[in-house]
Amino acid sequence: MAKIERSPNPQDIFDKKKGKRWFVRAGVGKGGAMLKIEDITYSVEGRPLFEGATAVIPDGHKVGLVGPNGAGKTTLFRLIRGELALEGGAISVPRGARIGGVSQEVPGSEVSLLDTVLAADTERAALMAEAETATDGARIAEVQTRLADIDAWSAEARAASILKGLGFGDAEQAMPCSAFSGGWRMRVALAGVLFAQPDLLLLDEPTNYLDLEGALWLESYLARYPHTVIVISHDRGLLNRAVGAILHLEDRRLTFYQGPYDQFARQRAERRAQAAAVAKKQQARVAHLQSYVDRFRYKADKAKQAQSRLKAIARMDMVTAPEEAAKRVFTFPQPDELSPPIIRVENGVTGYGETEVLRKLDLRIDQDDRIALLGRNGQGKSTLAKLLSDRLPLMAGRITRSSKLRIGFFAQHQVDELHVDETPLDHLRRARPDELPGRHRARLAGFGLMAAQAETEVGRLSGGQKARLSLLLATLDAPHLLILDEPTNHLDIESREALVEALTAYSGAVILVSHDMHLLSMVADRLWLVQDGRVAPYEDDLDAYRAMLLAPDKTAKSEKPKATRPARPDRDAMLALRADLRKCEARVEKIEAMREQLAAKLADPALYEDARKGELETWNRKYAEVMEGLHRAEALWEAALERLEAAEAPQV
Repeated sequence: MAKIERSPNPQDIFDKKKGKRWFVRAGVGKGGAMLKIEDITYSVEGRPLFEGATAVIPDGHKVGLVGPNGAGKTTLFRLIRGELALEGGAISVPRGARIGGVSQEVPGSEVSLLDTVLAADTERAALMAEAETATDGARIAEVQTRLADIDAWSAEARAASILKGLGFGDAEQAMPCSAFSGGWRMRVALAGVLFAQPDLLLLDEPTNYLDLEGALWLESYLARYPHTVIVISHDRGLLNRAVGAILHLEDRRLTFYQGPYDQFARQRAERRAQAAAVAKKQQARVAHLQSYVDRFRYKADKAKQAQSRLKAIARMDMVTAPEEAAKRVFTFPQPDELSPPIIRVENGVTGYGETEVLRKLDLRIDQDDRIALLGRNGQGKSTLAKLLSDRLPLMAGRITRSSKLRIGFFAQHQVDELHVDETPLDHLRRARPDELPGRHRARLAGFGLMAAQAETEVGRLSGGQKARLSLLLATLDAPHLLILDEPTNHLDIESREALVEALTAYSGAVILVSHDMHLLSMVADRLWLVQDGRVAPYEDDLDAYRAMLLAPDKTAKSEKPKATRPARPDRDAMLALRADLRKCEARVEKIEAMREQLAAKLADPALYEDARKGELETWNRKYAEVMEGLHRAEALWEAALERLEAAEAPQV
């Protein structure tokens, strides 16, 4: 639930002349430091997480805390809150400053959502209660003055606005917390801490339990939050739009970078390149000195010089070359090609029981489609995904699927349904009992699950490793259609980029439901808006959708999607151009593979023996034909790329 703490030794000051009581926050103000981390050391089970880590977070800054999974980001939050004791160093915040975060979901009580959020501002709640019982005139005046100071009378409107931004309608705000599941109660806890507005707001992966609309609203809210924010996130969009600095945790140290995530990534790459260059020069110098030592250390006339060079090597302050992070890969098996369309829905109606959720569905999906589903929570995105994946029947209308169609489905709940007492190898043995163990391990390695993780019980794997296993199981049959519902939860930024690469190379259709704007923008080339019981193409881009959601006094119900970009080819034409480019790329790749096979054949020395000259001529002729075909395919690919680039170019 929402957690607000006050740092030690608050100065509770009462001004008799003005009749006000407030907390003085020493050091909090323009240009001051909200958080100082000084030379801290901390270990878990003998494994050091921090060694001499130091950072200063200025007051009012919005900071993204990033680093590899398992580096200690959540532990740092617990150290800041004082839940864990440092082994060395110090962490300090200004006296009286309130620290807030979401530690667990709101309990399932009978209190309404709105009242639960209002109660998160404990000072207001206490003053409101005292206002009902106070009898002393001076104290009544003091309480009323303080209530006016903290804008207590607009509190309900502010709390309702936050709840609405996180996906709760007016009717839902009046419902008890017990009526909602754990994920929704986490949203209530988040609403509570945002409403209380602590001086230092600590958020750990807040978008993991939000949909796209809620995540976009949170981005906008954090960008204008009046105090200091530190957010742990792997959401590249949030780290680019909601924060202005990055605190990077790596190798047990903290480094503060000004600027959003993309700027940090560039600066870090430059630092790594410089370190690698220095390390390379040092290694060359050491090798040169060492070669001298090896040649002359046992020669009497050179022994002194050899010893001096050994001392020079010992004195060198060596720079370690930065090791590249292990590539976080996803290897999706490629399906065979089916005739289009692979799914066709005509005048369809679907829902649950007697309740219709989606009506008048007229949809077509081809194997080269990349579709993102947009729409506020509760509009039917998951219902549509279940219908397309054959997990929900039509109530009326007609749906036609290709007879050989294979569908892969990934939803976040499937991660929770893994067998926690079994290993990833056990899961694959059950799914593929006839395969050899080596093949099982190769499949796991293709999803970044190496030998150590392959034999680790699922219950002991990280959230990202569990998600990788679920994605592997969803794609095991080389599906022609892959439906992904929030696939990036628990994946770090590098893994998300690897997923983008895998989906780009994948030759099947993809349907995405995600709060990760970066993933949607990189993968999807079609947008479907699920709204008011209908599914229709959204004829603008994701930036326009984001602007529509965040526009004041507009809701998705009243706002109808419109095509606003003039003088561009229509969406069908753009889709055709992209599909043509993908087909050209696939043709080049196939011919290139044939060329490599023929080249390997022609490299066989036995082929050049006198008895096989006729066979050699045949292989040479085939190689020449393949090279001619490759040149034609590359020319077609270049032409397709030029047509697409011309169509996508801004219109003057």
